[in-house]
Amino acid sequence: MPITRVVADALGVVTICLVAVLVLLGVFCTVYLLYFRKRIRSQGLIWLNYFSGPWIIRIALISFAIWWGVWEIIRLNLLRREGRILDALNSKWQESICKCYIISNLGIAEPCLFLTLVFLLRASLQRSGTLNRKSNARTAGCIILFCLPMFILQLVVILVEPKYSENSYMNKLPPYFFNTAFSKTKNNNNVTICTYPLLSSIILGLFGTVLTTYLFWIGRQILHLVINKGLKKRVYTLVFSVSVLFILRVLLLGLSVLPEPENLLFDAIAFMGFFVFLSCLGVGICVLAYLPVVDSLAVRNLRSDVEARCNDEYNDAISLMSTRSPLEESTIISPGRNSGDSPNRGSMEKDETSRAFVELSSCNPSWH
Repeated sequence: MPITRVVADALGVVTICLVAVLVLLGVFCTVYLLYFRKRIRSQGLIWLNYFSGPWIIRIALISFAIWWGVWEIIRLNLLRREGRILDALNSKWQESICKCYIISNLGIAEPCLFLTLVFLLRASLQRSGTLNRKSNARTAGCIILFCLPMFILQLVVILVEPKYSENSYMNKLPPYFFNTAFSKTKNNNNVTICTYPLLSSIILGLFGTVLTTYLFWIGRQILHLVINKGLKKRVYTLVFSVSVLFILRVLLLGLSVLPEPENLLFDAIAFMGFFVFLSCLGVGICVLAYLPVVDSLAVRNLRSDVEARCNDEYNDAISLMSTRSPLEESTIISPGRNSGDSPNRGSMEKDETSRAFVELSSCNPSWH
């Protein structure tokens, strides 16, 4: 077996393992989000609704990520080897799968993922807009609406490819501008390799440039409002990682047209493009889907500790006042003793008692 094929198959196995990790992370975060929402409803933690408001959009982000990962596995040459799953399909069907991959990932999944990340980051600037279902539905509608031009443009690239050889004007462009698959007959077997049309990469790059500019603007707005250093680090990490990794992904897809598709360099560039975008998704899911839930539960536990401490102080003060009541009665029964000090002392005790009740009422949540 040639060394090129061994390395290509190894990269395919690593890709499948990384997608499996992404799926497990997505399932875990989805279960965690649903658990958090159920806990809010069952325990009446209404004041945490702000943090669980965009839960549908967070699950949509995870769903798009899993969808993207599944299609990355379908694209692999590993599944097209002799005796593998997609080997039973003829070259036409395999080329159709490559076209569906371009439309699915470059036309739908990746634009929707970037848009979802931007909308989730933008939601943190809103004070009350993320609390209801209408806001989630409106955000989902905006994501689909803004993704629609990308889907149409990628579809046009796919539909134009068959007419490339027939149109004399389009023949002036190199074939890698439109080719979505590379087919070759080797040892009486048709080998089909999915490629990235340069025109599709250019369209995705323009889309990413516009959204990256908007993402930097949102990040700047958030950094002006955030005081906590930990949150500032998260915003910096999210903005720079998403922006840099997404642009790097587009550049790698554009560079993939330089080597031959059956060359090891092509597999290496394609894998690097996959890995950088996978890293971008991992950062986005952790910062925007997992960590907000962790912070909310930590705030909830902190508030429970404060309420428990106030209740303990309230009970201690009540028990202290109950032990002082016999002394107060003895003072009232014998007014002749220290008669000059009794009026002032009584007023001081009355003021201290009323002040104690005011302080305790602010601690006891049942009095609010």
